[in-house]
Amino acid sequence: MKKLLKITVYGKVQGVSYRVSTKVIADQLDVKGFVKNLPNKTVYIEAEASLLILDQFLEWCHEGPERGEVAKVEHQESEVQEYTTFEIRK
Repeated sequence: MKKLLKITVYGKVQGVSYRVSTKVIADQLDVKGFVKNLPNKTVYIEAEASLLILDQFLEWCHEGPERGEVAKVEHQESEVQEYTTFEIRK
């Protein structure tokens, strides 16, 4: 069964390839949704997949790319949107 997580990532997560790295991981895990930078210097992600896959994806979100420094990750479950791809949004 598919779930949708709305994820906000805090820390040094902009300007460190966080969005690009997130897309690579999402594509590898077959996660659908999007990632984008927010004006408050956080990264926002909507990720849709099975719970097992989302657990792995969330684990990666806590790590982030090599140059990043994740301070905190918040997430909440939401209504499934039936995304068909994972994209980087501006």
